[in-house]
Amino acid sequence: MSKKGLAIAGAACAAFTGVSFVRALNYKPLPAEAAEIEDYPVDVDKVCEHLSRAIQIKTVSTMNDLTTDWSQFDEFHKFLEEAYPLIHKNCEKEVVGAASLMFRWPGKDPSLDPVAFLSHQDVVPISEGTEQDWEHDPWSGYNDGEIIWGRGALDMKNHLICVCEAIESLMEQGFEPDRDVYLLFGHNEEQVSTGCSGAQEIVKTLQERGIHLDSTIDEGSALLKVAVPGVIDSYLTAIGIAEKGFVNMKITLNTKGGHSSVSPKHTGVGILAKTIRDIENHPFKTRWLPFMDELVDQAARMTSLPVRMILVNFPILRPLVQYVMGQIPESASLVHTVQGVTMVEGSMQPNVLPQRPSMTINFRPLQGDSIADVVEHIRKVIKYDDYELVTSDEKEPTRLCSTTSRAYKAIEKVEHGLHPNNIAVVPYLVMGGTDSANYEPICENCLRYAPFCVSPALLMTTHGTNERIPISCLKESVLFFREYCKIVAGKD
Repeated sequence: MSKKGLAIAGAACAAFTGVSFVRALNYKPLPAEAAEIEDYPVDVDKVCEHLSRAIQIKTVSTMNDLTTDWSQFDEFHKFLEEAYPLIHKNCEKEVVGAASLMFRWPGKDPSLDPVAFLSHQDVVPISEGTEQDWEHDPWSGYNDGEIIWGRGALDMKNHLICVCEAIESLMEQGFEPDRDVYLLFGHNEEQVSTGCSGAQEIVKTLQERGIHLDSTIDEGSALLKVAVPGVIDSYLTAIGIAEKGFVNMKITLNTKGGHSSVSPKHTGVGILAKTIRDIENHPFKTRWLPFMDELVDQAARMTSLPVRMILVNFPILRPLVQYVMGQIPESASLVHTVQGVTMVEGSMQPNVLPQRPSMTINFRPLQGDSIADVVEHIRKVIKYDDYELVTSDEKEPTRLCSTTSRAYKAIEKVEHGLHPNNIAVVPYLVMGGTDSANYEPICENCLRYAPFCVSPALLMTTHGTNERIPISCLKESVLFFREYCKIVAGKD
């Protein structure tokens, strides 16, 4: 390049940097309405006591109702009755299905659509052989003064207990909701293949009564403290506005069996391995959903000035960001349908050639991809002719909820009130499944948000060994649910 060309290029870069600097100076958090948080004296010791007691009750759900210990659910119901007398006095209570609970707190204006707080009572079992790996008995609800340990501490007896603490405290103060408030606690959310969940039975009951919900709030995304030196030091409220789909696919190849002493060059397992390679080499294309722009924009405004100088040009960088996100497993889930080969079966004996080797793939379809699209994609990828494909546990991706709804704005207001000038509220996509998906027939605003500030490392103990929750996050969670209820249960 000539000196003149270099000079022009240098001037262009300098101009671009200067413009980016000026834009970055103004690229700050947008003004946000903050709720006035009542300085309510949350009795944290009582919350801890109730959460510990809840963990001690082994409400483990199973695939087969005949193997479920229903006496544990009966005990849990009695515990709730003892711990929250005002809820049981002021609400209409029903047991729906085998053990799901439905509480209706009547509002002053029956013409308004009700709001609902969702949770589930059940927990997953302790993996056999891992009991001794726990620092404290997983069913003890042990409180060491800083942490409460046990199964359900994060998923999701913490959520259920804090909701009940908030509602009970509002009743103690004489608060009267304008809208009906429902507390809807399923009994088998952890079992995705039961065919009929407690949440589905609750929805069916509400449908039969002509109930349409204004909004629901359930588990899903979380409150995160994001601290990266020189980049960002802020809270991030990630509100789940949808969840991805779910489907298992079993592919069985019909191959020539026989004795292993006369094995062909490629046995059925070898052909299966090639088929797996073909599938893994053809991932689903990445796609940028509209809410991602809002997610990036709101989070970017909380970063330091040097970082904002880059992110302020995000519209130009979006294709590159989309590509990079698709290469990283932790972020790829946000931009494409994820597939994972999780099970492989061959022969029953070492000296027998497999005649019907098979694999099972778990898919998490992204919004815009249906289960039919997933099947079509895989059929195009498989090169072997003689195979059988069967899907199970099908759940289509849920619809994307609006980020301008009353409920979404209520979460936004409360979190800005709890963390003034230091929080970004962003829409998010929940990767796992929740009871919320079942409520879509009667509610357009199914939000998924658990207001517990827990580190990523602790979140990883969900369903695992040493599941636990810091006591320090319980008070704020109760305050959140109190203020959120006051807003969404109002007329406006």
